[in-house]
This record gives sequence, C-alpha cells and structure tokens, in this order.
Amino acid sequence: MIQAWFVTVLPVMFLVVLFGGEGAFKKRNIDMGGEPPINRAVFLASKYLIVLLWAAMVVHCWDINLSFFAPPGFARPAALALWAAGFSLLLAGRFTMGSSFRIGSPRESTGLKVGGLFRFSRNPMYLGVFSTLAAAVLCTFNPLVLLLATFIAAAHHRIVLAEEEYLKKAFGQEYLAYCARVRRYI
Repeated sequence: MIQAWFVTVLPVMFLVVLFGGEGAFKKRNIDMGGEPPINRAVFLASKYLIVLLWAAMVVHCWDINLSFFAPPGFARPAALALWAAGFSLLLAGRFTMGSSFRIGSPRESTGLKVGGLFRFSRNPMYLGVFSTLAAAVLCTFNPLVLLLATFIAAAHHRIVLAEEEYLKKAFGQEYLAYCARVRRYI
C-alpha cells in the first residue's frame, strides 16, 4: 500500500508543479508551451503518452495487474528506484530551469542554464523521463508499455537533437563550450 501511494504521489506532484508553473508563467506573460522542435503530432503524442505510461505504472502498483509475463524478483525494486530517481531529476531540473523552462523551443529569448544538475548532464529532465519509462516497463512487464516507451524515448531523443540545433543558434560559442564540458545525457 505504501509503495502504491509512493508511486502515485510522484507523478501527481510533478504534474502539479508543471501545470502550476504554467499558471505562474501566464501571469508574467511567458508562454511555457514553446514551439515543437520536431513534427507537432509526434511531439504531442510523445508528451501525452508519457502520462499514459505513468498511469500504467500507478495502476499496476495499485494491484491492477498489467503484466503479460511474471516479472523477475529484481524488477519491482529496480522499477521503484528508477521511478524515484526519474522524478527527482524531473523536479530538480524543472526548478533549476526557472523561467527558462519550456515544453518545446522558446518563442522568446531565455537564458542558458548550466548550473545545478545541468553541470552533469545537458538534459537531466530527459534522463528523468527515460528513467520513469524504464520503471514502467520493468514494473509492468507489458509489451505494449515497452513499445510505447521505445517510441517516446526515440521521439524525445529527436527532440533533444533539434533543441541542440536551436541552442547552437541562440547561444553560439557559449553553448558549444558547454557541450564540450558536459555530456548530452550522462
């Protein structure tokens, strides 16, 4: 029961922070939405499917079995660790980005964030997403969850590559020097 609450609270907390932040941005006339850096349909599908996979993990942890196969004994503890790590990265990354945070490429000028988690990874929030997807796959052992997680990860990698091109244009040598110091993921 405690595990189910733990698994439920983390995505709810992140979504509250995400959408609460959007309201605060709107009051300051900041468009948190940004421009999709890849095909709009793929971009939006990848974002909404994340929430679907998070829901699958939550439902599964509330004893609604979504498994097609019996998961090995290590799967649930590993999934819970990845889940916690993923949401820690998502929340810390979101707060570190402050008013530069966008879902997509910004329509207006923002600052380049290189502190906090961004000293270790250029994309800690994407690492957080990947970690939560891996957790959902490990926990549910459901082939459909694996297929959707693979699509989401591939789409998000394409988003990262497109965002890198945007950042090269927006920040030039400063961004290139940052890329030389810090790896894309880990």
